[in-house]
Amino acid sequence: MIDTHELKKRDLYLNKIIAFQDTEPVKVVTGIRRCGKSSLLKLMTLHLKENGVTDNQILEMNFESHAYKNMNSDSFYEYVKQHIVPNKRMYLFFDEVQRVPDWEDAVNSFRVDFNCDIYVTGSNAYMLSSEYATYLSGRCVEIKMLPLSFSEFITFHNFEIREMKSALGGTRKQVFDKAGEHYELREVFDAYMRFGGMPGIADIGLDQEKVLVLLEGIYSTVIMRDILERESRRGQKKITDPVLLKKIIMFLADNIGSNISVSSIGNTLVNEGLLENGKRKGTPSVHTVQAYVNALLESYFFYDIKRFDIKGKEYLRTLGKYYIVDIGLRNYLLGFRDRDSGHAIENIVYFELIRRGYDVSIGKVGNFEVDFIATKADNKLYVQVTESMTSEDVRSRELAPLKKISDNYEKIVLSLNTGIDSSYDGIKSINLIDWLISE
Repeated sequence: MIDTHELKKRDLYLNKIIAFQDTEPVKVVTGIRRCGKSSLLKLMTLHLKENGVTDNQILEMNFESHAYKNMNSDSFYEYVKQHIVPNKRMYLFFDEVQRVPDWEDAVNSFRVDFNCDIYVTGSNAYMLSSEYATYLSGRCVEIKMLPLSFSEFITFHNFEIREMKSALGGTRKQVFDKAGEHYELREVFDAYMRFGGMPGIADIGLDQEKVLVLLEGIYSTVIMRDILERESRRGQKKITDPVLLKKIIMFLADNIGSNISVSSIGNTLVNEGLLENGKRKGTPSVHTVQAYVNALLESYFFYDIKRFDIKGKEYLRTLGKYYIVDIGLRNYLLGFRDRDSGHAIENIVYFELIRRGYDVSIGKVGNFEVDFIATKADNKLYVQVTESMTSEDVRSRELAPLKKISDNYEKIVLSLNTGIDSSYDGIKSINLIDWLISE
C-alpha cells in the first residue's frame, strides 16, 4: 500500500475526479504506468473520508497484487458483492482493472446491482476501445493523467519559488530547497529536462544512477505488461518481436517533433542497417510497423499529433509527429545529450498544453508550419517554440508563420532566451520557464 503520509497533492487531477463524484459514469483514470494513478485513487479515498464516508463504505482492489491474480469477471463480482454494506452508498476503487478478463461485465453489473460510485485505473488505452465502449458507452468519463508538470516537479521535490530583489531594482525568482539552499530557476528546469517528471523520482532524489534504475523499471514494465503481454491476450495483430519493438521505440524517441510517416519508419530502420532486409520479406510491412506504433500509443508511451491546415480549416492526412510522454524516459533510452534540446523543450510544451486542457495540432499555413495550434472551447492559441530569440535569423524564422495567420487569436513564441523585446507586431515573446510556472 502507498504510505498516505507520503502522498503529494495532484490537485489538477483530484479536482477533476471530485467534480464527477457521486455521478453515474464510471470514473476511468488512464495514463502511462507509474505516472501517479494509484496515488490519485488514494487521494480520492482520503477526500471521501474527510467528508464523512466511513472505511467500510470504501473497497479498494489493486489487480497488480498477487491476492487477485486469478480472478475472472465472476469471482471479481462475487468478491465485491461480499464486501457491499447493505443500505449504504459504496465507493469502489479498482486499480489496473484491465488485468481481469472481461472486467467490464463485472463493472457494468456493479453499476446496475449496487448503490455505488466506481473509480478505475488502467495503463492501456485499449481498455477504453471498441469492446469496452459498447458496454459502458456514455457511462464512463476518462481522466487522462500525465507525469509531473514543471510546476508539480518543483512541489514534489520540495522546492519553493520566492521572488527576490534584483540588482536592477526589479524582482527575480529563485528556488529554495528544504535546507534553505537556493538555486536559479534555470538550474531546476535543467534538472526537469534531464530527469523528467515521473513522480517516483521525488522519493529517491535527483541522483542520476538511481533515477536511471527507476526509469528502466518503468520502461521494462510498460514493454512487458502493457505491450508484449497484453497483445498475447487479444485477437488482433500480435506484438511478438521485442527487438523490432525496441528499434521502433528508439527511432520515435530519437525523432520527437519531426515529421514522420509509418512507412518512413520501416524504410529508415532498413537503410540504417537496424533491420535485416531479407530477400523474401523486405522491409516490415506498413501494417506491422503501424501495429507496433499503435501499441506504443495505446500504452501512453508516445502521443501522436495531427496536422491542421489553418487556411483550409481541415486536418491533413500527411505526416504527423510523435512526442514521448516523459523526457526522462527519452534520456534513459538515448543517453543525455544537448544536441537536440530544441525538440526536447517542444516535447515539454506539447504536454503542458495537453495538461491545460487544450486540443493540440500542428498548424500548416501555406508552406509554413506553426509548432502548435492549441484549441479549447471558444479559445485558440498559436505557439512557436525555440531555444532562443536573440538572433535575427531565428526571430524571422519563428515569427514568419505566425505573421501569416490572419485571425485575432493569441500568438506566442516560447523560448529559454527571449531577447529584449516582449512583443513583435502583437506576437508575444514569453520566457518558457515563466510560462510553465504560470497557472
